[in-house]
Amino acid sequence: MKRLVLMTAFAVLAAVTAAAQNQPVAMNQGQMDRLDRDKSGAVDRSEYQAFMTAAFANLDRNKDGSLRSEEVAQVLNAQQFAATDANSDGRISQNEFLNRVMADFKSADRSGDGSLQ
Repeated sequence: MKRLVLMTAFAVLAAVTAAAQNQPVAMNQGQMDRLDRDKSGAVDRSEYQAFMTAAFANLDRNKDGSLRSEEVAQVLNAQQFAATDANSDGRISQNEFLNRVMADFKSADRSGDGSLQ
């Protein structure tokens, strides 16, 4: 379980970091393989969103539906946290989180076909 949470955190970190810097996320082949649930050779939007929804749940240790800086201190620095906290309330809601990572997915989908290869 710890390994899954750690892998999730690293994937989230890569996505949020890239989004905060307005750059597309780059995933290695191992990460792509884990996200590619249907083994099509690509990660489609729904696979990525499902993974990120689970990542949010794993990071939300107190299960209050939002991420506080203490919960993500090991994967996000203050600047990354602030960039994801769209309404600046000191918490990252699931909606804010998904908006950020899915915008990053869209940026990384250079062909516009709804998948990352």
